[in-house]
This record gives sequence, C-alpha cells and structure tokens, in this order.
Amino acid sequence: MFTRQRYRLSLPSRTLRLGERTVIMGILNVTPDSFYAGGRYPDVQLAVEQAFEMERAGADILDIGGESTRPGADPISADEEIARVLPVLERLQGKLRIPISLDTQKVIVAEAGLKAGAEIINDVSGLRTDPELAYMVKSRAAVLVLMHMRGFPRSMHKGPFARDVMRDVARGLRSSIAAARRAGIPKSKLLLDPGIGFGKNYRQNFEVLARLPELARLGYPLLVGVSRKTFIGWALGGKRHIWPPEKRQWGTAAAVSTAILNGAHIVRVHDVSEMWQVARITDLALSAASRT
Repeated sequence: MFTRQRYRLSLPSRTLRLGERTVIMGILNVTPDSFYAGGRYPDVQLAVEQAFEMERAGADILDIGGESTRPGADPISADEEIARVLPVLERLQGKLRIPISLDTQKVIVAEAGLKAGAEIINDVSGLRTDPELAYMVKSRAAVLVLMHMRGFPRSMHKGPFARDVMRDVARGLRSSIAAARRAGIPKSKLLLDPGIGFGKNYRQNFEVLARLPELARLGYPLLVGVSRKTFIGWALGGKRHIWPPEKRQWGTAAAVSTAILNGAHIVRVHDVSEMWQVARITDLALSAASRT
C-alpha cells in the first residue's frame, strides 16, 4: 500500500500538518449555476450558515467559489465574482475557526479575498489564466493551490484529450510549479491538484486516481476533488444514462477513499459529514497497513 508523505503547510494564521490524517476541504459555491444543485448557496445568509455547518461537521478548510468552472461554463467578470464572494467572506472573517480558501483565477478577486480573511487561493488554471496571481499570493504570504486543467471550462470536454494523460498532468503541474516558484512562493505554501474532471475523458479520470503515487513524486502535497463529478455518474450509469449529481454520494465515497489510499492529503467535498467518516476509516486502514 502506498505510504503518504508528510508535509507542513504554512498558512498566515497557522501550520497544517498534512499526511498524518486526511484534511477535509468543504465546498461552498456562492454561485447560481454550479453543476450540483445541492452545493449552490447564492444567498449570503444561507452561505454563511452553511459555512458554520461545515465547520461543525468536521471540515478543516472551507473553499468558497464565486464562479462556476463546470464543463461548458461561461466566465464572469471580476466585479461580479467579487460581489458574490466578498459579502460571505466579510461575514465569516474572525468568526470561522478553520482557514478559508478562495477558488478564483483572477488576481483582482484574489486580492479582495485575501484582504477579507482568505488564506488560500485555489487556482483551477494553475496560473495560466493570470500569472500575476502568484505575485499577489506571495505578497500576502498565502497558500496557492495549483490545479491541472486541459483547456478551459467552456471547451475542456470537447477535446482533444491527451493521448497520455499522466504525462500531460505532470507536465502541466511542473509548469505551474515553476511559475509559482519564480514568483517567490516557497515550497511550503504550494498544493497540487491533478484536476479530476477538468479536460480528461471519463476513463482518464480513473487512471489519474489510480496513478496518484506518480504525481506524489513531484514532491508536493496533493489535493484531490472528486465530489459528485460526472465521471462517477458515467461509471454508474453508462453513456446513455449518466446518473445525476444528486445520486452520486456513494460513488463519491468510493472515489474519495481511493484518492486517500493513493496519496491524497486533502479531499475537496460537498458532503463534509459523510466524507469525514469515509476519510476517518480509510486513514485508520492506512495507519494499520504502515505498522504491518
């Protein structure tokens, strides 16, 4: 069984130990058009209440997103994105005990979010959309998530897909790491996300999950997001009857467990309470295996 490496992630307010147990990142989408209806909280008060509920349920990090990056999604302006996320961040600032991550590709949005208490910027483009984002993250001593995405949300599932998905992911992540390091971000403030569902076909997503140990060799902690994604619906129902996101909880549980067994340090999920249980049992199995 794969042995998960241990790291220290240096946030402005604290240091997170990664690898001893799986860290749960709860998804809070303050958008009207995210792919999973159960994860949409466009109303500020409902979003704030859900943030505290996720904290109580066992989330270690809260990830707030104001722009949908589902397949086929159209981009929105920075002003609109700020108008969605900033009221929520301001209501949570100084009250939520867990660190907040902001899911954005835009330096202007990142700046507003970091000033309002976010400590992590989760960039699904891996600095391809706005390279200046790295310098903003560095100036605030924040943490940066570098995700691999082939193409862009509007067209990423129209192909062409990579012939060798692992080579494509590794090459893209290395390029993102190089850009972040050139901006002066230290290794202790970087996370890598292979981008499950982002520009990969259904089978390639399973290949990436199975071969996470190869990405672990890049020498950075891994964040993996599989929650209720389409590749799970495809696997359960096939091309003619893809199961909807609302019915993918158990498939998500299996994918989360697989990710942890293969080296994921952080799992990004909608269902915090349920996936906390999945992570807890999987962690205990990993711990038992390491002692034998």
